[in-house]
Amino acid sequence: MGPHPAVADVRRAVRLSLADVPSGALVLAACSGGADSLALAAALGFSAPRLGLRAGLLTVDHGLQEGSAGRAADLVRLSPSLGLDPAEALTVAVGRAGGPEAAARDARYAALSAAAGRLGAAAVLLGHTLDDQAETVLLRLARGSGTRSLSGMADVSGLYRRPLLGLTRSRTREACEALGLKPWDDPHNDDPAYGRVRVRRDLLPALSAALGPGVPEALARTARLCRDDADALDQWAGEVHDRARGPGGELSVSVLAAVPGAVRRRVIQRAAVEAGAPASALAAVHIEEAERLVTAWHGQKSAGLPGGVSVVRRCGTLIFAVDNVSL
Repeated sequence: MGPHPAVADVRRAVRLSLADVPSGALVLAACSGGADSLALAAALGFSAPRLGLRAGLLTVDHGLQEGSAGRAADLVRLSPSLGLDPAEALTVAVGRAGGPEAAARDARYAALSAAAGRLGAAAVLLGHTLDDQAETVLLRLARGSGTRSLSGMADVSGLYRRPLLGLTRSRTREACEALGLKPWDDPHNDDPAYGRVRVRRDLLPALSAALGPGVPEALARTARLCRDDADALDQWAGEVHDRARGPGGELSVSVLAAVPGAVRRRVIQRAAVEAGAPASALAAVHIEEAERLVTAWHGQKSAGLPGGVSVVRRCGTLIFAVDNVSL
């Protein structure tokens, strides 16, 4: 007999995700002990040797809950039985910047990236599922995000890979049950103080009740379509940026005026980041203000951008500079 269908689904997703990883490379599973990442870790331990790869595990102790160090140690002890070696528990100090969720996420990714670099890993697998993708799309939609943001989480983002974006949360729990693994349920996942929990507990069930089943799948499909569109627009914007950019980083107004707004705004954003504006602080309102120097030019003064960057129209170009540099 073959494996349980849920186990087979998770293993298949992992194999597909690792198809291009060179033989002999080390791949690490980032595991919290929850059903998603535990099923992922077990699938990696099974699949890696069959793909000619080495497999390991990283777990992050954020120190935010009683007993977190013990749970991390338990995962490290479990790892050899799953075929995962090396296995490490990483302890982090969580700051406050951006709120508790963002601060914990930043600390976690910094620790994972540092450990992966130290161990020479080719990839780190993350346990985000289709349900996580749907929640991400709704959260970003509520913030008025653009196409790139609505594309959700990428299957591959540099070092990180998300094999389970096509599988539901319930499927990973089925896989754990079939393998006799007991996942840990993080109480934060039921705390309504977090926006993601409210989306999961209240909004998605309400949408499903009103519109019928399949809402998470539809949202995840929307994310994939948006990603394809965003990739195409980014490529077009890159070509326009190269054509519009002058030797000092200035942009030709005539080139910008000749392309659609979705492309123009991407080019302006890229130039702003090159000039020193923090990408995380650049909002649509900033880009639109700079865009008006092209589309609604009435001799207005410079547009201010985050990071002390200003953009001004002069001699048929947009010039980006730090405020203390003379324009």
